[in-house]
Amino acid sequence: MDQKTRIGVIGLGIMGEQYVRVYQDHPLAEVTAVASRTYEKAAAVAARYHVPNVCADWRELVTRPDVDAVCVATPDNLHYEPARAAMEAGKHVLIEKPMTTNLEEADSLLAVAGKAKVKAQVAFNHRWLSSYYQGHAAIEKGSIGRPLVAYARKNDTIYVPTEYISWAAHTTPAWFLSCHDIDLVRWFIGSEPVEARAWGVKQVLLARGIDTYDAIQAQVRFESGAIATFESAWIYPNTFPTIVDSFVEIIGEHGHLHFDRKRESIEVSTNEAFTYPKAFLTADVFGTLRGAYPSCLDDFIRSIREDRPPGAGVYDGRQVTAVLDAIHESLRTGNSAAIL
Repeated sequence: MDQKTRIGVIGLGIMGEQYVRVYQDHPLAEVTAVASRTYEKAAAVAARYHVPNVCADWRELVTRPDVDAVCVATPDNLHYEPARAAMEAGKHVLIEKPMTTNLEEADSLLAVAGKAKVKAQVAFNHRWLSSYYQGHAAIEKGSIGRPLVAYARKNDTIYVPTEYISWAAHTTPAWFLSCHDIDLVRWFIGSEPVEARAWGVKQVLLARGIDTYDAIQAQVRFESGAIATFESAWIYPNTFPTIVDSFVEIIGEHGHLHFDRKRESIEVSTNEAFTYPKAFLTADVFGTLRGAYPSCLDDFIRSIREDRPPGAGVYDGRQVTAVLDAIHESLRTGNSAAIL
């Protein structure tokens, strides 16, 4: 395949604009069209990154003959329609996490991707972070024995639901944050989840007029007998030295793995603040974005060009949605919920 893979990006918020930047800098890809909720935003991003076509509607973008693959970077609850339409138009699709916030939609996308025979990847970019990948390799080698227990937390400062995104009331910290951890833990344990029990708190954000959970804790049981606890919150004070506090533990039969990403190998002290700048997922290095996130996007392109399965496919996305669906059903009913 000599021609570059031509990309269309739908949704040009924080992540969507990064999709454009990464692919415009990629040797095997080029962004040929963009679409956003407002034409003005799409036109501004297109001008900034020299994208030739601006679409007034995403429906136009998914049918363009100069688009081979579509990146869906809309808010959590708005992935389904553009992703499905793109697949039905014969386009390969990269969907921002979580794949959907609705299990029926996830099942639909799984079926459509299979019928359309397109490459479909979910941007669970943590799989491309070297420490997580090495941990998975260690488990595969049997270094810690069979995984028995897992704990994962991903907690944000209150800046995220109040300023960083404008649609926090349409999602929860579990959908927004735990989706990454659920994918990782399922990948590490190597077994399918079967049952969930969850508890949540609504107080701080509700008082600010944002109707969503402050924090959620959930326990998930797997077919292998392993159990995992997932914690997500986004009300840490903004004085916390990093936007996200991320930690994962896997306990096996004769060993364990710890992944603590709070510091990411750098501490910065100034007269204004003490911080831990984030550098592992994405960082600007000599004018190019590097890290696990660009590597995830690179893998999507190479899966298309090499005709191989992507590193995190729509079945993985479906299973994460199934876990989160059960977690939110447990929150609603106060009982355990089967993972379907």
